Amino acid sequence: MDRAELRKSILAARQAMQPDLRRQKSQRIAARLRAMPVFLEAGLCLFYVNFRSEVETMPLIRLCLREGRQLAVPLTLVSAKRLVPYRLRNPEQELVAGYCGILEPDPLVVEPVDPARLEVVVVPGSVFDLQGGRLGYGGGFYDRFLEKEAPAAVRIALAFEMQLVDKVPVQDHDQVMHFIVTEDRVIELP
Repeated sequence: MDRAELRKSILAARQAMQPDLRRQKSQRIAARLRAMPVFLEAGLCLFYVNFRSEVETMPLIRLCLREGRQLAVPLTLVSAKRLVPYRLRNPEQELVAGYCGILEPDPLVVEPVDPARLEVVVVPGSVFDLQGGRLGYGGGFYDRFLEKEAPAAVRIALAFEMQLVDKVPVQDHDQVMHFIVTEDRVIELP
């Protein structure tokens, strides 16, 4: 399968997952992430805000904020083809519908953070492999962000087991993950 067919196939299967099952698996993924030393020891972390059938991050974001963790979430600048991290303290007051209807920080009420300060970036995606390969959604936003603005951050992808394949057809610009966390395991990549 080429990249577009693989992405379409996996996303259709992920979308077909029952919401209750997706919630349960997301909770298991969150528990695994929260037990990882690299995550526990990190200062500032960037989280994606889940959309459609992605691994749910909002419960985890709220929990981390209650614990006093420093978090940021990305604002998508479509015309500039960039992600800009903004500090998040109160999701209910600071997030608004943005690119593709995804909840994003309201730049009128929150401040941006220096991407170089990010110690962990929690990354979404459509398809992953056991070598750390990742297919996003086709826009390249996270690939550019990781390569140019947060190259030192630990990259942790959250995915359901059904999103894993033997080999993702990666391209030169695709950024490799350091960890993939699923409902069944934590995969540490070389």
